[in-house]
Amino acid sequence: MPRLFVKNKRERVNCMNELSPMMQQYMRIKEQYKDAILFFRLGDFYEMFYDDAKLVSSELDLTLTGKDCGQNERAPMCGIPYHSCDSYIARLVSKGYKIAMCDQVENPAQAKGVVKREVVRVITPGTIMEECMLDESQNNYICSIHVSEKENKNVGLTFCDISTGELKTTEINNIEQNLNFLKNEIGKFYPKEILFNGDLNFLSSIENFLKEKFSCRIEKIDKIFSDNEALDILLSFFDKDNLINLNLNENFSAINSMAMLFEYLKITQKNGLERIEKAIYYDNSEYMRLDLNTIRNLEITETMRKKSKKGSLLWVLDKTKTAMGKRMFRSWIERPLINVNRIKFRQDAVDELYKDIILRDAIEECLVGIHDMERIMTKITYGSANGRDLKSLSSALSKLPKIKNILQSANSKYLINLYNNIETLEETHELIENAIVDEPPFLIKEGGIIKPGYSEEVDNLHKDMNGGKIVVAEIEKRERESTGIPKLKIGYNRVFGYYIEVSNSFKNKVPQNYIRKQTLTNCERFITEELKNLESRILYARDRVQEVEYQIFEKVRLQVAKELPKIVKSANTIAKLDIIRSLAEVAFKNNYVKPEINNGDKILIKEGRHPVVELLLKNVPFVPNNANLDNSENMVSIITGPNMAGKSTYMRQTAIIVLMAQIGSFVPADKAEIGVVDSIFTRIGASDDLASGQSTFMLEMNEVADILKNATKKSLLILDEIGRGTSTFDGMSIAKAVLEYVSDNKRLGAKTLFATHYHELTSMVDDFDNIKNYNIAVKKHGDDITFLRRIVPGAADDSYGIEVAKLSGIPDSIISRAKTILKEIESDNRYVAYPENRKNIDSNIQLKLSDSYGNEEKIIEKLKSIDVSVLTPIEAINVLYELVKYCN
Repeated sequence: MPRLFVKNKRERVNCMNELSPMMQQYMRIKEQYKDAILFFRLGDFYEMFYDDAKLVSSELDLTLTGKDCGQNERAPMCGIPYHSCDSYIARLVSKGYKIAMCDQVENPAQAKGVVKREVVRVITPGTIMEECMLDESQNNYICSIHVSEKENKNVGLTFCDISTGELKTTEINNIEQNLNFLKNEIGKFYPKEILFNGDLNFLSSIENFLKEKFSCRIEKIDKIFSDNEALDILLSFFDKDNLINLNLNENFSAINSMAMLFEYLKITQKNGLERIEKAIYYDNSEYMRLDLNTIRNLEITETMRKKSKKGSLLWVLDKTKTAMGKRMFRSWIERPLINVNRIKFRQDAVDELYKDIILRDAIEECLVGIHDMERIMTKITYGSANGRDLKSLSSALSKLPKIKNILQSANSKYLINLYNNIETLEETHELIENAIVDEPPFLIKEGGIIKPGYSEEVDNLHKDMNGGKIVVAEIEKRERESTGIPKLKIGYNRVFGYYIEVSNSFKNKVPQNYIRKQTLTNCERFITEELKNLESRILYARDRVQEVEYQIFEKVRLQVAKELPKIVKSANTIAKLDIIRSLAEVAFKNNYVKPEINNGDKILIKEGRHPVVELLLKNVPFVPNNANLDNSENMVSIITGPNMAGKSTYMRQTAIIVLMAQIGSFVPADKAEIGVVDSIFTRIGASDDLASGQSTFMLEMNEVADILKNATKKSLLILDEIGRGTSTFDGMSIAKAVLEYVSDNKRLGAKTLFATHYHELTSMVDDFDNIKNYNIAVKKHGDDITFLRRIVPGAADDSYGIEVAKLSGIPDSIISRAKTILKEIESDNRYVAYPENRKNIDSNIQLKLSDSYGNEEKIIEKLKSIDVSVLTPIEAINVLYELVKYCN
């Protein structure tokens, strides 16, 4: 650490005076950005010094050097090339670091003294806009969480992707009672950076969850605004017309979260915030509720094991051709609709393209090759776009008139609406095509970017430059002839400009009017007045053309930026069209059907299939199954059968078909009627959270509790093996109690698929009219079994656990021993695993309650004497039977 960073102010000033002027400038800027790595522009490099240099050197495996800083010491230093900094920045930002980009803001050739430098932008994980650092198929959100200090503890949540200009905000009431809801809402957007206000202990309790689940950067904001201050900040960015669904007199938590976000973006981004055109307040009640467990268990966007897109529902359905479509599709699939009319609006458009293959193919042909208009417009608005970005935008704009023309023949209301929302932007396309060369250079300040014929001044300057080259060639030819030096040549470099080079063997022929400029080993270099004057004209033209071309480019960029609303509107329309076409293509290729959507309570699926599993199966036909659920006679389906037989696949496919239907998709079935559900909840599989001290069973119970707390009569519940994490009787009791609760209309009354190995639960159909038994059909051949994977009415007649164990590869000796033990248990109900530890069970379980009649103390003593660790389920039931008989 340099001595500059001492606490004593006088000593710090003295240390500053000891530094070189450039390092003084560095220290002043670094003082303002202590929490960021300062990328300090020096010529063609970004340099880091002191602790920043050590950190970057270590993280990026760069060579650590040193620089004389004027303090009789060398400052640790490392650097990266200016033109290829993006890859280095991406690696640092992915590790959670902030990068302060300090650039030269004046021409070094015109600077008097130290070149003026300023931090032009701070890059954080949530504020990246460079395409090379982003996944085109996913948004890159920054989230702002504002917790009200009022009694109700409302939370304002704002999500912004500055790379696309998207901003959404909402509120959650009584956050202390809804922390899980907050986690799930954040999970829908998967932010890369989260801001939250103040030192809020109960919100800080989820900080580790946010870091571990989303690997995101957490930034605590100390500055607190009053409601009026927050509103003023918001209205300084937006017209009221661009605040969609936001109530300025009520939604103060949302307003505060947006104000907090914009103040942060003003500090980090400096400019370009006009790219965020509007703020949309969304109501959670408009979408199906999918919590993090459901998204994970149903493998909606990624697989559970490999975290890959392949094998997920998104992998099956997403055949979009544009980056905008891919990002929007993810949003659709994670937020299914619950409004029947909106669902049908999408569905009818899918149906039209499903039936009209010519229209579908024509749209696809136009969509292929459309560049990311949303993110290109962000670069244009922020002033970081180059010529290639403008040409990419122009290429995309060129396809809009053709797409609009194709949609003229559409009949569905959704496609007609898309047709009306496409802005063809021919003038913007023509402007770019006329102004920018077909293959523009990467840099925008070194000329060669403006097309010939667009600017008379640029054309004239190019003539001077090209004419100068001709004149140079003529001078070279003339000087060779007049001097008699055959190998005389005229060259150029940036240090000496134009020069005449003569080899040593011809030095004696050099005319007197030649002025010696440089002596080399085997030649001499000279200049003449004529050459010097020509150089001035050519260099002026070169410098001037670079300046003029840059000015013209900036005017073109600003003109394109003015069309931001129209271009974004068209980009959004293209994304929707891309999704509808994708859904139609998948439905056609995979033999899906259009489901009937209504507000009823029935879920009727005939010959339904799991969309992912059927595609992954090779050379094996998928066995389809029916589903029949409602809120009356078929409210709960208890599904029994062996492991590996397909219970979990069946339940998941039912939930996925409902979800697909509610995003507007066709579904994998022969026929389907879907009464809209407001949420899907799942409790599937065994897992634990040891880091927070939660066992498998505790985690299971927490998930079940959350489901029972938040589910409604309109929900669909998928419950797999509830109660398996504890003892048999505890687990069975919990499972039965949960079944009673979900099937009771006075308490919950939700449609439920319930898979279990507790065969005793199947007897509940005798007492509950709305519970039905189903099982997975199995065919047994001696000791071998075949899973038919067909759901049939009735309870399973066996668990087939030993047979499944055999299939898994358990040694034959263990399988044989297990069969022996099972026979003993089934024959006398008194088997204890190890004979040498066997006790006299008869004395424990044969309660002679009649002998103890009238003596409660003796009954209690008898009960206490029972060793429950050796009781089989049948023995325990016999004890209870004797007790009940006595009590009655």
